[in-house]
Amino acid sequence: MDLLHQFEQAEAAADDGADRPLEEIPGRDELQQKLEELHPADVAYILESLPLEERLTVWQLVGTERDGEVLLEVSDAVRETLLADMDNQEIIAAATNLDADELADLAPDLPRDVVRELMDTLDAQQRERLKSALSFDDDQVGALMDFDMVTIRDDVTLEVVSRYLRRFETLPDHTDKLFVVDLQGVLKGVLSIKKLLVTPDDQLVADVMATDPVIFYPGDDAGEAVQAFERYNLVSAPVVDSKGKLQGRLTIEQMLDYIREENETDALNAAGLVEEEDIFASVWKSVRNRWAWLAINLCTALVASRVIGLFEHSIEQLVALAALMPIVAGVGGNSGNQTITLIVRGIATGQVQMAHGERLLRKEAGVALINGLVWGAVLGVIAWFLYFNIPLSIVLMSAMVLNMMLAAFMGVVIPLLRMRMGGDPALGSSVLITAITDSGGFFIFLGLATLFLL
Repeated sequence: MDLLHQFEQAEAAADDGADRPLEEIPGRDELQQKLEELHPADVAYILESLPLEERLTVWQLVGTERDGEVLLEVSDAVRETLLADMDNQEIIAAATNLDADELADLAPDLPRDVVRELMDTLDAQQRERLKSALSFDDDQVGALMDFDMVTIRDDVTLEVVSRYLRRFETLPDHTDKLFVVDLQGVLKGVLSIKKLLVTPDDQLVADVMATDPVIFYPGDDAGEAVQAFERYNLVSAPVVDSKGKLQGRLTIEQMLDYIREENETDALNAAGLVEEEDIFASVWKSVRNRWAWLAINLCTALVASRVIGLFEHSIEQLVALAALMPIVAGVGGNSGNQTITLIVRGIATGQVQMAHGERLLRKEAGVALINGLVWGAVLGVIAWFLYFNIPLSIVLMSAMVLNMMLAAFMGVVIPLLRMRMGGDPALGSSVLITAITDSGGFFIFLGLATLFLL
C-alpha cells in the first residue's frame, strides 16, 4: 500500500470519527498499525496534510515512543499545533528517547518549565551537550552538530578497531569515518571506513589515518559548512573547539536539512511572509502572518497610482498610453526579479560580497541595456503596427530600456543594502522590486510621453 493510500485512509478515518470518542473511530486499530509501520517522516507528511481537527485525531494514534521522532520531522508550524494538544508530561515522555542534539532542535518550541524538567532527566554529559547546542544560533555549526560518533586511539591496530566496532549493535548514521583522538579528546585525524576495510589488520591506526581532515568549529557559519560539504564531497566531518578537542560532528543529513529549511525560508521571505505557515492554520493566524508586507504593498500601490494620477491629462490625450504602460512596468519587474534572485542566491552561497557591488552593477546594467534595446525594439515595432505612431514607438522603447536599467540597479542594491544592515537579503525582495519597477516604469513612460508626444 503506497503512502498516498495510507494518507487517504488516515483522513477518512479521522473524518468518520470527528464526533465520536477516539476508541470508536472505524478502522482505528488498522490505522494505528499502519502508522506504526511508517517512517516518522511519512507520519509527519500525513499530519501536515490534514486539517487541524483530523490532524489531532490521527496524532493521538501515534505511539508515545515515536512522538519525539515525529515532532522532529514535522514543520515548525504543525509542530506548534501538536505540542499545544499535549500536556507537559506527554511532551517529556515524547522527548525522553531523543539525543541531546535532537532535543536542541525541539527545545525552542517547548515551554520553559518542560525544558527545565527535561534537563533534570539527563545525565551530566547529555545535559552539557544540550546546553552547548542551545548556546549557538540556528545558523551556526554548533547548533547543527551531532554528538553520536565513534572515536578511537591511534596506537592500536586495525584489527583491534574492527573488533571494537563489532561490539556495536549498529553504527551512528552516516558513519563513513572514525575520529582519532588522544586521551584528552583532542582530534589527531580520521580513519576512513574504506581504508579500514582494505588495509591489512596489523597496521596501526596512526600509519593509515588522515591527519589533515576538513574540520569545523562550533561558531562557524552553517552556510559555509554546506558549501564545504559540497566542495569536498563530505559525508561527515569533525567539529572541534579552539584547542582542537572533538566536540561533535556534522553529517550530510544535517546539511540537507539546513539547505531545505533555508530554501523554504527564502521562498517565504521573497513573498513577504514573516514565517512558515501551516496551510490549515486559522484565518486570524494566517492574517497576522501576511498583513505586514501586504500593508507595505498597499502603500507602494498607492504611490504607483499617484504617479499615474500626475499624468492623467496625458493619458486623456493619448489613450494608447494607458494600454502600453503596464507592459513597461511588467517587463521591468520581471527583469528586476531575475537580477535580485541571482544576487540573493550569490549572497547565500558566499559568492557575492559587498566589495563586488560596483562590478555587479556594471554587469547587470550591461545585461539590462542589451535586453532593453532588443525587447524594447520588439515592443516598439508591435506598437507601430497597433497605432502607426513612430514617436510613440520610440518613447516606448526608451522607457523599456530605462526601466530595465532601473530594475537592474535596484536588483543589486536592495539585497546588498539589506546584507550590510544585517537583515535577510531575501525578505520581501520581490515585493520591493515590483513596487519600484511599477512606479518607476509608469513615471518614466508617462513622463517621456508628456515631454515628447504632447
